[in-house]
Amino acid sequence: MGELVPNAFSLDPSATSVFAALPREDAHASGLDKLKAVVIGGGTGASMSIRTALSLGLTTSAVVAMADDGGSTGILRNEAGATTPGDIRKCLSAMATDPDDPFVKAFKVRFGFAENHALGNLMLSALEVTSGSFPEAISICEELLHAQGHVYPSTLDRVSLVAKTRDGRTLEGQAVASHSRTALKKIALRSTDRIEAYEPALQAIHEADLVILGPGSLYTSIIANLLVPGIVEAIGESRSAVVFVNSLVDIQGETRYMSVLEHYDAICAHGMEGLIDYLLVQGIDPRAGEGPDTGRYLTAGSDEVASIEARGTKVIMRDFAGVEYPSWHDPLKLREALLEVLGECRSALR
Repeated sequence: MGELVPNAFSLDPSATSVFAALPREDAHASGLDKLKAVVIGGGTGASMSIRTALSLGLTTSAVVAMADDGGSTGILRNEAGATTPGDIRKCLSAMATDPDDPFVKAFKVRFGFAENHALGNLMLSALEVTSGSFPEAISICEELLHAQGHVYPSTLDRVSLVAKTRDGRTLEGQAVASHSRTALKKIALRSTDRIEAYEPALQAIHEADLVILGPGSLYTSIIANLLVPGIVEAIGESRSAVVFVNSLVDIQGETRYMSVLEHYDAICAHGMEGLIDYLLVQGIDPRAGEGPDTGRYLTAGSDEVASIEARGTKVIMRDFAGVEYPSWHDPLKLREALLEVLGECRSALR
């Protein structure tokens, strides 16, 4: 019997212990099981919010950006004509009942010898063909993963991302924009056809009691959803409390050197002015200068906080950094903040 080749298979970061099952609240006793949450974003950041919302006992859905065109996803999209699977796969994995189940872990495995494709990406693309539609492919994977909630693409249309940088350049494509050498200023979605929101995604937002934006890539994961016609309108029409979870660390090209206030301004400039009820921000820099790739913690000064709160958004500042992965939110700390939000706004929720 042959031996497996070292490094031929690898796991995505979302397969690590930081995404292990969290202890669950007694949702029935607290009444949280009657509330619905929608996470809007994509990738690893949204996965964190999904696992946290599920641990609270909230009925949880995710609305996912569909402009990704890099890596395994880009190959399947550009060479096979598949609907963008990557961020959908990550959010499906986060919805799994048992993150330690061998199949759930296999769903995240990447094949280094085959252009680093993720098994979940290949399954979604293959099921799109055999089932006849991408939503049906997602539904089948939800069953296989014993998902605790639903994952919806923000749109089924083939969209690409166009970005304007702060130094005046135009960048084509999500993968290029996310690695910009300077911060982005504005983005737009482009399609050969009219862009329409996926109706079940709009319905989930309309019915939500809590909408969580992020964490994750500000422009390419979060704002890319908000640009789909109808998404922002659905948020505004819902009776939900809206929480924007700001990134912890300044390590991404698309937002390099941007302040917390500039992150907030950017999301407001893309349709969310007056709609954000809470902003979760890292309160301290616990390990400044500890490594070349640790980045700069995104903390807000008193003037920034005052400016943001004057526009109707409450700022919740505390240490959200994880111990094992300091550039990722600690799920227990994030859960505590979301419990605080729910406690403050329960009287306004259905």
